[in-house]
Amino acid sequence: MNFALIGAAGYIAPRHLKAIKDTGNVLVAALDKTDSVGIIDGFFPEADFFIEPERFDRHLDKLRRDPKKKVDYVSICSPNFLHDAHIRLAIRNKAHAICEKPIVLNPWNIEALMDLEKETGKNIYTILQLRHHQSIINLKKAVDARKSDKKYDIDLTYVTGRGNWYHFSWKGDVTKSGGIATNIGIHFFDMLVWIFGEMQSSEVHYTSQQKAAGFIELENARVRWFLSVDANDIPAQLQQQGKRTYRSISIENEEIEFSDGFTDLHTVSYREILAGKGFRVADAMKSVIIAHEIRNAAIVTPKSDYHPYVNKLL
Repeated sequence: MNFALIGAAGYIAPRHLKAIKDTGNVLVAALDKTDSVGIIDGFFPEADFFIEPERFDRHLDKLRRDPKKKVDYVSICSPNFLHDAHIRLAIRNKAHAICEKPIVLNPWNIEALMDLEKETGKNIYTILQLRHHQSIINLKKAVDARKSDKKYDIDLTYVTGRGNWYHFSWKGDVTKSGGIATNIGIHFFDMLVWIFGEMQSSEVHYTSQQKAAGFIELENARVRWFLSVDANDIPAQLQQQGKRTYRSISIENEEIEFSDGFTDLHTVSYREILAGKGFRVADAMKSVIIAHEIRNAAIVTPKSDYHPYVNKLL
């Protein structure tokens, strides 16, 4: 298969480049507004590279007219607010789209893309890699096996330390990234609704450029959540070890370990997509709704059901 990639200089692009190579496919063209894309040499040095989206679009249009050269998939690793436009660029050039999280920022954009799939016959896939993580798969199997109306009490904590650059980039602009809950939290919200059912209610207890906290009630879970890009929120013992990431899911006071096992999840995702079993745009709808509601919610002073870290913020 021939692939093109948008956002080649981004943080997540190397995982997509590796996945394309690991699945035995070829990158024929890449786009980024910056030319700091030497990473491509380690995977596909023969790929054509473009800085201007107009010339990239024209190139894909020319390739699609030759059955041997046409691009089959466009991988999208661009900033969140551009995903919708870049998915449409892919489909306009008769290619399927594989888009990083969040697939879009607003629920109504998903509905429009689902209509586009029906109109064109092209598929839009999204990367929901936590659904491929073995610890999460095991948890879902255990919950499904109980088949009860039980409400699990869950604490979700995710801290991934980011430097000052983060807030000066598009990621620090809520209109472009969707804010903390969207940019670093949406995979976790997807994982939770996948396992514990749809959202019934939501409260936001704290939000800033660096962190957010709140409470979500799902069909089978009550979730206190905390998300942060402030490395100072990482537990002291891990800070002393030089760690800058902390993931924790506690269910009924029992810790679910999933700190490792993330290295090859994009490759797994690509294998599933190429086998016709990838996650489609509709699969992302519930988590996009949750993130959208959090982003637009009024802050509530919590009386109960708040994450322990909130005590340090109020």
